[in-house]
Amino acid sequence: MSLLSLCPWLDRRGRVSALRLACFALLCAPGVWMLYLAYTGAFDPEPLPAALHESGKWAVRGLLLALAVTPLRWTAVWPECVLLRRMIGLSALAYAGLHVALYVAEQGYKPLTIVSEIALRFYLTIGFVAFAGMAVLGWTSTDAALRRMGKRWKRLHRLIYPITALALFHHFLQGKIDVTEATLSAGLFLWLMGWRLLPAERRANPWVLLAMAPVVTLLTAGLEYAWYALATRLPAERIAAANLDWAMAPRPVHWVLLAALGMVLVAFWRRSALARPAPRSDAGRNEQGRARDGKIRDRPAGAPQGRHPLPDRPGPVHG
Repeated sequence: MSLLSLCPWLDRRGRVSALRLACFALLCAPGVWMLYLAYTGAFDPEPLPAALHESGKWAVRGLLLALAVTPLRWTAVWPECVLLRRMIGLSALAYAGLHVALYVAEQGYKPLTIVSEIALRFYLTIGFVAFAGMAVLGWTSTDAALRRMGKRWKRLHRLIYPITALALFHHFLQGKIDVTEATLSAGLFLWLMGWRLLPAERRANPWVLLAMAPVVTLLTAGLEYAWYALATRLPAERIAAANLDWAMAPRPVHWVLLAALGMVLVAFWRRSALARPAPRSDAGRNEQGRARDGKIRDRPAGAPQGRHPLPDRPGPVHG
C-alpha cells in the first residue's frame, strides 16, 4: 500500500474526488482555526481549557455528523455521501484524541493524577469510556478489518449509538449549569435515533418526517427541563418558558426544530424531483417528428422504438 493511497481526498481509483476533498477541508477547518487562535494568542485568557472544551465539542459534532449520513442518504437519495462516513468518523476520533491530549497537558502530564481523576470523577469516567469505544471503532474501520470480521463488524460498529449517548452525557456533566450546546446535540441525536426506529418504507416520507419534527422538539425541551430540574438549582420552569419567548430565540429547541424541518424540505424536494417525467432522447423526438411529417410508416407491434432514458429512480437504498 503506497502512502498516496492513504490520502483521504482520493477515490478508490486513486483520482482526486472533489466531494472528498471538500469534506476533508471542512473537517480540518475547526482544528486549523483552533491552531490559528492558539498561535496568535487570540484564544480565551486561559487557552488550554478553552481548546480542551472546543475540541470536545467538535468530537461530539463529528459523531452526530457521522450518524446523519444514513438519513441523508435515504432522504436525499444521495448514495455518494456514504463514501464520506469513514472520514467523518475518523475526524471525530481525531478531535476526541486531541481532547484527551489537552486534558493530559492540563494535568501536567502526571500519570497517577490522570488515572486517579478518571477513576474518581464520574464525568471523566464516562468520557474516557466513550473515547475508548471510539478508538476501537476507529481501529476497525479499515477495509481489511471489514473483510476479516464479516458480520461481526456491523454488530461492533453499532456501538456508535451508545458511545454517542455516553459522549452526550459527558457533555451535559461537563457543561453543568450551561448545557445549551449539549441540549442542541442531544436533540439532534434524538431525531437521528427516532428516524432509525421508523419502518424502512417510511424513512423518506416527508409527511412522516414532518410529524417527527414537533415530537423531537418537545422531547428536547423536556430533556432540557429535566436536566435543570434534577441536576441544578436553577429555575427549570423559567428556562422552559424561555422556549416560548421569541426575544430569547434562538434556543436549542428552535435549532432542533429547524434541523428537523430542513430534512422535511429535503424529502419534499427529492420527491418532486423523482416525480418529474424523464426527458425524451433526441432519437425519440426525431422519430416522432418524422412520423408527423409522414416520412416513416407505423411500426409493427413489438418493433423497437426510439430509446428513452430511464427515470432518475435508483434502486432500493439500504443503510
